[in-house]
Amino acid sequence: MSDITTHVLDLARGAPAAGIDVTLDRADARGAYTPVGRAITDADGRVTSFGVHAAGGGPAGTAPVRHRLTFATGAYFAAQGVACFHPEVQVVFDAVPGTPRYHVPLLVSPFGYSTYRGS
Repeated sequence: MSDITTHVLDLARGAPAAGIDVTLDRADARGAYTPVGRAITDADGRVTSFGVHAAGGGPAGTAPVRHRLTFATGAYFAAQGVACFHPEVQVVFDAVPGTPRYHVPLLVSPFGYSTYRGS
């Protein structure tokens, strides 16, 4: 299992959102993002591995590392024949070295979304 995972739920359907393309980027010291992982949500709406560690393996107590998850929600809703307001959703968060796991759920509908730090 990756240090960073996600779970997407489609609130309009009341079901997991399978087939969403999710990209994971990591920011460098200047704030420029570089892609470090990519996955598609499974039948349960989950990505259990991007194949990377959240904070790059730094020791506990060092500075947080900024990450960004980008969810291709427009393509997901288009495949269902549903118009949506947000063609993509980006969730930016700081990963603290030494923290074992970051689970970032996304609740999505055609006209809104919500996210939080999961467990």
